[in-house]
Amino acid sequence: MTEETPSQAGWVQFGADPSLRVPPHPNVSLGTVATAFEHDAAGAELSAPSRLGDATIAELRELAGRYPRAQSALLPMLHLVQASEGYVTPAGVEACAEILELTAAEVSGVATFYTMYKRRPIGDYLVGVCTNPLCAVMGGDAIFDRLEGHLDVGNDETTPDGKVTLEHIECNAACDYAPVVMVNWEFFDNQTPQSATDLVDELRSGRTVQASRGARVCTWREAERVLAGFGDNRADEGPVGGPATLVGLELARRNGWTAPHPDGTDGSSRSAAADPVHAAPDTDVGRSQSEAIVDQDVPASGEHASSDTATGKGTPPQ
Repeated sequence: MTEETPSQAGWVQFGADPSLRVPPHPNVSLGTVATAFEHDAAGAELSAPSRLGDATIAELRELAGRYPRAQSALLPMLHLVQASEGYVTPAGVEACAEILELTAAEVSGVATFYTMYKRRPIGDYLVGVCTNPLCAVMGGDAIFDRLEGHLDVGNDETTPDGKVTLEHIECNAACDYAPVVMVNWEFFDNQTPQSATDLVDELRSGRTVQASRGARVCTWREAERVLAGFGDNRADEGPVGGPATLVGLELARRNGWTAPHPDGTDGSSRSAAADPVHAAPDTDVGRSQSEAIVDQDVPASGEHASSDTATGKGTPPQ
């Protein structure tokens, strides 16, 4: 056995292969979680379960069988590991590798590439604050700062009661409702520092919380199970859209704007059925209602301002 140098003491071994050993994360001191593994005060790896439960193994195999090429199931399988274990554990990596006939290094390369896969235990509620430019200037940075102080945790840290994990998120793809906070991937729109503080207090109290657009908030593990491909029959629960999302469509209808036709013409000869702007009568909104949607003023801080219907430009928030 090769003797360790002083600089290698406390290195993390990944699985059973002694060659898969890496130094602890430079920003994480011994005694805390480092990379995908936990360490005791002396830096030694804490023993992880040798395998996942039989039920989880069976479901992992089921996921692998859903695809013509089994390796295509790796992403949902990692979500299932998180649903079972609370994060991507060494045992979870080994199980996925064995089922898919991959190496542990190949599985861990995927698990460490995507930010939705976690290498340390996550709380019941993953609260993600969008701090990309639009949300940031609309108040996202202020929201994150308030929650850091209120929860007494930093980015990617969990409250001592295990209820809330706080993290920055790089764009929630919901700019029309900025600033946006997500809880276990459910949207909470037009947030302010105070509304976000009230939200996390509600979550920690155990009360049922309804998303702005989407279902009632479930636990993070329950959400991970859905992402793995095991539905909870709540796909249609709650609202999924709102006026801000429809502003562009309504402006196009009012101005007669259509997408260019592939042959270079203006598309005027197309039938209504082929024109997505003027078709879909089941989603049509009357002119008076459309104008109310487009021209509405929302003076409250942090909410959307009205649109200038003459120019199509939004007015600044009040």
